[in-house]
Amino acid sequence: MSTKTNINPAIFGAYDIRGIYGEALTDEAVYAIGRAAGQYLNVPEIAVGRDMRLSSPQLAKNLIRGLTDQGVNVIDLGLVTTDALYFAVGKFNYPAGVMITASHNPGKYNGMKFCRAMAYPISRDTGLSDIRDLAVSGEFAEPARKGEVSQRDIIDDYVQHALSFIDVKKIRPLKIVADAGNGMAGLMLPHVFKHLPCELVPLYFELDGSFPHHPASPIEPENMVDVQQKVRETHADMGVAFDGDADRMFPVDEHGDLVDGSMVTLAVTNSLLHKFPGSTILYNLVVSKAVPELVEKLGGKSGRTRVGHSFIKAQMREANAIFGGEHSGHFYFRDNWYADSGLIAFLIMLELVSVENKPLSESIKPLDVYYRSGEINSTVSDVKAKIEQVKEHFSKQAQSVDTLDGISVDYGDWWFSVRGSNTEPLLRLNLEAKTQALMEQKRDEVLAFIRG
Repeated sequence: MSTKTNINPAIFGAYDIRGIYGEALTDEAVYAIGRAAGQYLNVPEIAVGRDMRLSSPQLAKNLIRGLTDQGVNVIDLGLVTTDALYFAVGKFNYPAGVMITASHNPGKYNGMKFCRAMAYPISRDTGLSDIRDLAVSGEFAEPARKGEVSQRDIIDDYVQHALSFIDVKKIRPLKIVADAGNGMAGLMLPHVFKHLPCELVPLYFELDGSFPHHPASPIEPENMVDVQQKVRETHADMGVAFDGDADRMFPVDEHGDLVDGSMVTLAVTNSLLHKFPGSTILYNLVVSKAVPELVEKLGGKSGRTRVGHSFIKAQMREANAIFGGEHSGHFYFRDNWYADSGLIAFLIMLELVSVENKPLSESIKPLDVYYRSGEINSTVSDVKAKIEQVKEHFSKQAQSVDTLDGISVDYGDWWFSVRGSNTEPLLRLNLEAKTQALMEQKRDEVLAFIRG
């Protein structure tokens, strides 16, 4: 049967579906996407989870209606974090999963992330564009029967899985400030801390999709101010903030200073290579050079990847890598079906601070030997042309140049990466140097060229 649907294809991105609920992302669109996903994936059952956004219950209802009308049984996981959905699909051998979330976007947005069996991500190149085309066409086969819905509570199972990555007996009674940003970490963390000897100082644990305190997007420094202040006020040992669906985490040291994604990658690498010598660690090309240097020093193997979860997960599977880190707060674990988990990364850092018996800043200081610019965006009229100009201008005296993702140019005592955004006419610059002064000088020089 064909029923042409009124869907704006722009809601389908490279990795997921995103849009403003009630505008591009309508109940009709979500129902059609449910039917399309059911038909395209052609599996007997699909797990569905959702976050706390105000529109998520309505989206879940329409998605589940679409799936069951296409003959698919649905396991309704209810309110869960995105990493808990991935866990459920892997652990309970579900053939596919859908998470209803718009991650860190403002409250009026919502969306969906899809995965296959073993939490394998479905992106534009691995099925999302097929689901889009089918949803838009409305060419749905009529199933022999309707699917059925069953409920399953997986939170305690997921907490036990996350805790299995550390030795809980080694955790010291530390004081931890956690900012859930009114997102899904507010549901998950109390279940986790029941098993830890730590004092939890909660910030914004009430689930509220209107985000009354600040956006659940900790990658923006202004959204980290509250957790930083609370760490200083309460003399806590560590702070942490999670994004809306709680798959990314951003730590704060005992001084209330931010700990970036490169430093988390370093700390987790340090911990895992001491436990599992000789393992393979992957990192995206924006992460500090300190990461491969540490891996080599500790006798592990390392590899660089493009930015983006579908690239890093695929390469981790190929290389049987134990861990993968991204500068953006995504941390991936082989023993978590290669999926990312902010919670597991946080627990490993908690264990590191406990075992080393010194403050987080002192655990990281010997590993952190470079000065970073952070990611700086510039609007340009032609992304590809500007990258070519950067390559032409900066390649001459460089020790190495590669074009794995945009362009990376290394001069030895400083290096930089310039790559285009997937969704906007932006160039993203990340630069690192051996001294603060050199970093600032070269940052300004490269930026002047990009913006000139």
